[in-house]
Amino acid sequence: MNALESLAALTTVVADTGDVEAIRKVKPTDATTNPSLILAAAQMPAYQALVDDAVAYGRAKGLGAAMDKIAVNFGCEILKIVPRYVSTEVDARLSFDTAATLAKAREIIALYAAAGVPKERILIKIASTWEGIKAAEVLEKEGIRCNLTLLFGFGQAVACAEAGVYLISPFVGRILDWYKKNEGRDFAAEEDPGVLSVRRIYAYYKTFGYKTVVMGASFRNIGEIKALAGCDLLTIGPKLIEELSADPVAVTQLLSPALSVSKDAKITVDEKTFRWMMNEDPMATEKLSEGIRNFAKDTVKLEQMVKGRLA
Repeated sequence: MNALESLAALTTVVADTGDVEAIRKVKPTDATTNPSLILAAAQMPAYQALVDDAVAYGRAKGLGAAMDKIAVNFGCEILKIVPRYVSTEVDARLSFDTAATLAKAREIIALYAAAGVPKERILIKIASTWEGIKAAEVLEKEGIRCNLTLLFGFGQAVACAEAGVYLISPFVGRILDWYKKNEGRDFAAEEDPGVLSVRRIYAYYKTFGYKTVVMGASFRNIGEIKALAGCDLLTIGPKLIEELSADPVAVTQLLSPALSVSKDAKITVDEKTFRWMMNEDPMATEKLSEGIRNFAKDTVKLEQMVKGRLA
């Protein structure tokens, strides 16, 4: 049994890509997309029919509708392969607008429904701002499951759990990036700040009975992945999935509800507490802002491409 096979026996493995053929190759349970991944996939010759269909849709409905349709078209193709969920992200530029996030999420769900895909197979992906978490709280009550992304801080994780969101995506590798840059050193997997962050959140959720599931994301190496074996889910890019497949050593389970006891006391996170906890965590504040900016930039790049075709 190789590392990937043994990991899949402990943890739900999710493909982190918009490349449909890459997903077909690795056969994951779920898949996640984001604006950067969709931009990359939309430029591949193999997927021009999906883009052309969205552009044709946009000629009648407008640029925003075309952008949503591209994401949904890729999602529909991915759902032909994965047996469970695909995550589709709301425009990052709406990250500080609860009402607009709600409207966009409902539009995405409606587009999937028009394509014959029920909402039960979709996770709406939203940045873990206070406004995004509040939008997710409403959507969950409407039966629309959410994936709260760009999650770096403990306060974000607690607020998501208290809002009853289905899933969170703590960004392991980006946390590591920040600490490597700021401390000027490398970290072994067992001391990796991103790994330790996910372990802390996982233990807190299991200790206090939260139903929100934890999906580690944004990995830099397979050591980080192995250090989180047993986590509810792990979303992994195709390159690292291939590395795990080629690794003949089975992974050891390191996370489980039975083994996880939180060192944190239970807290309640309201808006002022959330904002204070973010203020006190420069890594989380900087990486959240950076992530939103970068996703927004890639959304604009895709818009420019679609505008050219609409013209």
